[in-house]
Amino acid sequence: MSIFKACDIRGTYGKDLTAEDAFNIGRAFGTIIEGRSVVVGGDVRLSTPALKQELIRGLFLTGCKVTDIGTLPTPAFYYSKRHLGTYAGVMVTASHNPARYNGFKFTFGELPVQEKDIEYIEKLTKSNDYRSGNGYIENHPMLEEYQKYIRSLFKPISGKIKVVIDAGNGVCGPVAIKLFESLGYEVVTLFCEPDGNFPNREPNPAVAENLRHLQEKVIETNADLGIAFDGDGDRVAFVDEKGEILSSERGIIIFARYLFEKYGPGKVVYDHKCSTIVEKEISKAGGEAIREKSGHAFIKRNFLLQDAVMAGEISGHYFFKELGGDDGIYAALLMGELLDEKKVKLSQLSSQIPDYYITPDIRVPYPYDDKEELLKSVKEKFKEYPIDTMDGVRAIFPNGWGLIRISVTEPVITMRFEGDTPENLAAIKEHFLEAVPKIKTLIKD
Repeated sequence: MSIFKACDIRGTYGKDLTAEDAFNIGRAFGTIIEGRSVVVGGDVRLSTPALKQELIRGLFLTGCKVTDIGTLPTPAFYYSKRHLGTYAGVMVTASHNPARYNGFKFTFGELPVQEKDIEYIEKLTKSNDYRSGNGYIENHPMLEEYQKYIRSLFKPISGKIKVVIDAGNGVCGPVAIKLFESLGYEVVTLFCEPDGNFPNREPNPAVAENLRHLQEKVIETNADLGIAFDGDGDRVAFVDEKGEILSSERGIIIFARYLFEKYGPGKVVYDHKCSTIVEKEISKAGGEAIREKSGHAFIKRNFLLQDAVMAGEISGHYFFKELGGDDGIYAALLMGELLDEKKVKLSQLSSQIPDYYITPDIRVPYPYDDKEELLKSVKEKFKEYPIDTMDGVRAIFPNGWGLIRISVTEPVITMRFEGDTPENLAAIKEHFLEAVPKIKTLIKD
């Protein structure tokens, strides 16, 4: 499978992605940005140092002015690009993927990369038509500056709040601990020692099984809030004081209501895969809900173009106008601020949102090469219903909907179903899966 995805580059290190690939990708990206200034950061994966070194070498040979900002979370990387005023940036990370993966996130100019940008990088690596020049490299670690910046956005809490921080052995454990403690929280740590093997759980907090230890620790320590980050700190998941996982839909609504109270109602961009409850509750609160194709770059681009108050994905990305982007650590601190100001439990805020009936994001490893043909067949089988092809195929039934799409980050097919009642949901899921028997045989109930 190609390492060149819709929003970034990602693959299995040593198999799909090598140090030589990193060198050529650096030369290609340096060619695209015409040798201008670029920051380069990396996460704690074991393969990151080798990939980062060769990426920087490739950038240097195209004449780029490279600033190595060290090992840090992806949100700190975004902050560094803004703060240092560089034209472009590359982050070496595979984000929420398992330890064997690695990759590159790119940014240049004011907006996120588009599919055509990744396609152009791929084209250049195949043609070897690179720019030549001698750049220079400087080291400017930015983690401490990022930490000071985030700290400046919050006041110490007025009450007593105990939080459990589960960093999944990713990059943001130490900085998250420092920030929360500096603001007066009592912090219980879980898997906060950076370890690129991710020995305790996979780094994706959007998977419920990966939050099991956090749920248990919240109950065991009588904590007020559980926080789980992904491998590079741009995704976050929350567990309430009862040990229950807060869905991302509820997270988006809770944040939006709070921000509307602070700044007035505005636009909220949300993930195509979200429940319809998001649009209903945002509208009820006086805001405008704007649905967008799943994927970090797609959501962020529309969020910026719409000048939205915030945006959110079910994967756990939360974007905020104050930052101009997404940040799992900032989102976690904002949730803490919200609980402190309102003197309320997270379960109470969650219970204020009406119930809705939706499946988790169903991710099915798909070993066949006919993904596009599969989507076409689904569209044909449900042609009597309204069809939305913004992202994959979404069939809209009288009492709910079903969605099938190709993941932009992993070699999987993803699906989600929603119904007006639990019975409707079960019927829609069964009806949809009967239409795709090849998929149905791969699903583990």
